[in-house]
Amino acid sequence: MATLEAFLGGVQTLTADFKQELLTADERPLQTDTGSLQLKRPNRFRWTYEAPAELTIVADGQQLWIYDVELKQVTVAPFDDTVGASPAMLLSGDRNVREDFEVAKTYTLDGLEWVELEPIGTSDFASVAIGFSGKEPRRLELVDGLGQVTRIELDNIVVNPPIADDVFELAVPEGVEISGGEG
Repeated sequence: MATLEAFLGGVQTLTADFKQELLTADERPLQTDTGSLQLKRPNRFRWTYEAPAELTIVADGQQLWIYDVELKQVTVAPFDDTVGASPAMLLSGDRNVREDFEVAKTYTLDGLEWVELEPIGTSDFASVAIGFSGKEPRRLELVDGLGQVTRIELDNIVVNPPIADDVFELAVPEGVEISGGEG
């Protein structure tokens, strides 16, 4: 837990590439996506998924924007407590992690120091585990209520690079439908 708290206390911005796998409860692969992420405290992040599932998820601290390129649709939702208990907010949020999660266990596996967390209150996840190499998060493993696992491997991590605020704004292309929230 000290590693997680040191990371949360010392990191204001972060960029990385990711590989995200969705696995069944018995670890059979269902889907694999790749992309990049940027985060900036407090409460701002951008996850960009590459083809074939082109998707951009942006939190600007006020609203959450989800842009599905194939559907030509942007969904806007208020930035609320549901987002606050998400894994993205675990890494980019401004609240003490102990407000939204409790430590289930810590362990070493695959050369990483792991912290397994369980959400307090409502969440889409039964547990979230973060594997650290030194002070950098390298892997996140999220287990949903059905036992499916989302495994996110981080690579090319840069801690505290300068990131312009406009990275956390979504420029909606011409002809793209906007639903929900304020567009």
